Amino acid sequence: MTGTSDVIFETRGRLGLITLNKPKALNALSLAMIEAMEPQLFAWAADDAISAVIIQGAGDRAFCAGGDIRDLYEKRGTDFGPSYYGAEYTQNVTIFNYPKPYIALMDGVVMGGGVGVSIHGSHRVVTERTLFAMPETGIGLFPDIGASWFLPRCPGEIGMYLGLTGYRMRAADCLYAGIGDVYVASDKIDAIIDALANTPPDKGVISAVLREFSGNPGPNKLAEHQAAINRCFSATSVEAILARLAAEGSVWGNETAEILNSKSPTSLKVSFRQLRAGQSLTRFEDAMTMEYRIADRCFRGNDLFEGIRAVVIDKDGAPNWQPADLAGVSENDVDEYFAPASGEPDFG
Repeated sequence: MTGTSDVIFETRGRLGLITLNKPKALNALSLAMIEAMEPQLFAWAADDAISAVIIQGAGDRAFCAGGDIRDLYEKRGTDFGPSYYGAEYTQNVTIFNYPKPYIALMDGVVMGGGVGVSIHGSHRVVTERTLFAMPETGIGLFPDIGASWFLPRCPGEIGMYLGLTGYRMRAADCLYAGIGDVYVASDKIDAIIDALANTPPDKGVISAVLREFSGNPGPNKLAEHQAAINRCFSATSVEAILARLAAEGSVWGNETAEILNSKSPTSLKVSFRQLRAGQSLTRFEDAMTMEYRIADRCFRGNDLFEGIRAVVIDKDGAPNWQPADLAGVSENDVDEYFAPASGEPDFG
């Protein structure tokens, strides 16, 4: 067993096992954890004794609730933001291109950075405790960690809906959206790890083993609202989405509009353009370059830190967005978020 107190590395038979080990902080992903994981992933990729990698979170509440945004807030005005996002997005590329099966046990809360170290793997396991969301527009950020790639590839307009609203999905929703691959009960996780420890390094065999433990996640809410999501979120702007939601004349439409109106107007417009652009990308690495540019600009702006303050620091739930409404966010303002950033990494 190696690693640090916050992330543990061990081998079980032919498995390399990563355990995110900050249960009291919902296994929030720090820069130190990212920097410890990256060389270990490369070492296991080159080790013929390791057939596959599993990643899990310690405790029964969270797989990983996201990046350590309090740390980000406290280091405003330094170069920490670009360093953190550069390392995080580089790791997302590593996982996306990983040469061996990479199995994410997405048990509990999965948000933000936790999505980045799970969803790009070859096998995504969800449980009855899974709570998956991309809530970034509520803290003045945008759906990152490769969301430019995977959200536009969800059925219909579900990706745009998830990215703008931060809707929280349970296991059945995750399967429906193509964000999870198989459902198992959380009390079977240890048995899954034991069963995979001596499994041959074949993705199909691993899938078969996971299916042996699979169950029925129950009904999902996304399917119920799929038609309305497609009608409303296929619009050509955030303003047009809000107009279509009003035209629905439904409880769902009104509640969804209310959710959008609580988000950072800048984040909504930037995220809308980002996710539309992601539809036409053919390389994951290009998605990460775009996201790094957006993140760099967010770190130099107001809304990210105001959102963190309102949600995490002061917890007053009353962010002072600047601009305060969609009308105040021009196309030129949005353009700034997509301009090349100084010293941006080469993601390949």
